[in-house]
Amino acid sequence: MFGQQNLPPGAGGPGSDLANTGTVIASYTNYAGAQRAVDYLSDHEFPVENTAIVGADLRMVENVLGRLTAGKAAASGAASGAWFGLMIGLFLGIFAVRAHGWLWLVLMGLVWGIAAGALFGWLGYKALGGRRDFVSTSQIVASRYDVVVRPDLAERARNMVGRLDL
Repeated sequence: MFGQQNLPPGAGGPGSDLANTGTVIASYTNYAGAQRAVDYLSDHEFPVENTAIVGADLRMVENVLGRLTAGKAAASGAASGAWFGLMIGLFLGIFAVRAHGWLWLVLMGLVWGIAAGALFGWLGYKALGGRRDFVSTSQIVASRYDVVVRPDLAERARNMVGRLDL
């Protein structure tokens, strides 16, 4: 993982339990506020490896985007299949001897990808038997975001974040 270090337990790294043992120094109604506070601490040379942002009172929100029909499922599958077929056609086209052979492979990959994608999209829709006839996105949201710091550094961090809010 980018930026991840092997730190001892309790030092804010992987395996740390700051969410349970740390001290809350500030709470925000959105993630951007908590992120801004940790960034401020980092800019002012605070050892941010001893901090965590903890979302509290989590809930899952699913936004319904629209009705799903067999046609929409097939069209969505065809679009996905088109990309896959195009990729396969381009890959196989590398081995084509003539230019028109390359074009033929790319077009056939595209056509077969569209056909297979549409078929699998339609079959997937039918397999559900009408139990989920809608398209949606989901996300986990928190009602507040706490900036948590190791207890021995909490007072220093609280004073620093207090200057940010001024």
